[in-house]
Amino acid sequence: MRLVLASASPARRATLIAAGITPIVIVSAVDEDAVLSALPGGRAFTGGRTTPADEVSALAAAKCTNVCEALIRGDTELPTENTLLVVGADSMLEINGHMLGKPHTPEVARERIRAMRRTTATLWTGHSLALLAPASSTQCPQREVTAQITRSASTLVHFGDISDDEIDAYVATGEPLHVAGSFTVDGLGGPFIDGVTGDYHSVVGISLPLLRSMACELGVFWPNLWDTPRR
Repeated sequence: MRLVLASASPARRATLIAAGITPIVIVSAVDEDAVLSALPGGRAFTGGRTTPADEVSALAAAKCTNVCEALIRGDTELPTENTLLVVGADSMLEINGHMLGKPHTPEVARERIRAMRRTTATLWTGHSLALLAPASSTQCPQREVTAQITRSASTLVHFGDISDDEIDAYVATGEPLHVAGSFTVDGLGGPFIDGVTGDYHSVVGISLPLLRSMACELGVFWPNLWDTPRR
């Protein structure tokens, strides 16, 4: 069995590799803004019933489903006789009644980091896991989704007292522009974070304990995903 990561995040890939799992990376083609706009309860904190967990879960499920559909269509050259475990993940930062994704521009990143210093925020990460097995019949498609579950994890992030000059220098590296909440805990942004309350891996982008629990729920023995199963 192989694990397929439906994400371009190098941090998620590195986290899995450190845990003994080298994933097959297939980046999803999901319009995140469209997924959030289509939520039946509206966006979180807008007076509707949608929660932060709903938002990251919807994004993760959409990415997982999108990659599963690509695999079912045969868009990749992966052997069809192997069972695949496909994981989609997405993170957003909840702070001051807002859900923040990637800032994309230096101006937005700078403004967000200034608002985050000396505060505590909640990092939400959605996880969607699908079991993609060889089709039960000889007819196309050659794969089928036999089960899919979606869960979320939240972790408190305690930001330090970051000076304006430090913020400018950090933003100039480009690192915070393409990560949820405009910061990393496992990169250049790490020294500016006083600590986390909860699962550190979830802040990096993928919760290993939650992922293992979800895999077990789908009947997957976690050590079978290791590159070299331990005996």
